[in-house]
Amino acid sequence: MHDTPIAEAQRLLDRGDTVAAVALLERGAAAGSAEAAMLLAVCYLRGERVWRDLARARAHLRRAVEIGHVDAALMEIALTANGSGAPADWARAFGLLELAANADPVAAEQLRLLRAMDLDVSGMPRTVPPGEPVSTAPRITRFPRFFSPAECAHVAGVTGALLAPARVIDPVTGQWRAHPVRTSDDAAIGPAQEDLVIRALNLRIAAASGTRVEQGEALTVLRYRPGQQFRPHLDTIAGAANQRRATMLVYLNEGYGGGETHFPNANVTITPRGGDAILFENLREDGRPDPATRHAGLPVTQGVKWLATRWIRAQVVDPWTLP
Repeated sequence: MHDTPIAEAQRLLDRGDTVAAVALLERGAAAGSAEAAMLLAVCYLRGERVWRDLARARAHLRRAVEIGHVDAALMEIALTANGSGAPADWARAFGLLELAANADPVAAEQLRLLRAMDLDVSGMPRTVPPGEPVSTAPRITRFPRFFSPAECAHVAGVTGALLAPARVIDPVTGQWRAHPVRTSDDAAIGPAQEDLVIRALNLRIAAASGTRVEQGEALTVLRYRPGQQFRPHLDTIAGAANQRRATMLVYLNEGYGGGETHFPNANVTITPRGGDAILFENLREDGRPDPATRHAGLPVTQGVKWLATRWIRAQVVDPWTLP
């Protein structure tokens, strides 16, 4: 039994024969293979076996969409909105979503959620949800009902199939690795998966925190089962040139036992409520990490806790190059 062209191209990539694989895929895309165009786009997005080229990836995505690849359409919408491979263009991304929604129920549901939000022409919230001070040292602010129940469900749903045992950043190597301090499962919603609903929520976080959306790392979802926890830690990264200046936590559900967010130095314990968010500043005025922001996710005693985290850097970050 002979391999299909896609299977043959994948075999060539796995073997390291990138030139032959790309040539085969380009011939397939030119002949009308949506799968070939999509695989080319993914190769250039990942930058694993070829040099990362976001603009070229976008061109191959467009070809796949024109042929009729549904997943390519959703990925193109995400990249159009967040400015990967071309300047960010919310209006064009929204128009592409409206077009996709005519035939794709996933796109239609995203469109429904977006139309329930009060957004301007750039996707920013027209009003910033008010926050309630919890602590001044460290500075902690709570935002009641920051996400709606439908928005919380969407965030959790995007990552459901991506969840894996959580990791932490190694202070020596700067790379992510497993560590017993953190026993949850997690998944980051990278730029290729940042659909317009996620993008709008990230813009809401930026507005509430007084930062630019480009300063935020990928929205990360954590799932804690009974007995799982995140032991006391700082969110700052040792030696980082572009430090995590703030953290936004959004509780995606309620009805479980335990799972409180505890700040021992400030004697503050926050009981999660679905849709609520807390924002805390990780740095002192001089830019050094503030030890008072040391916090823990206490063990879950029953049920399952879902949490979304957005770490906000002091300066703009490139989501394609972060570890």
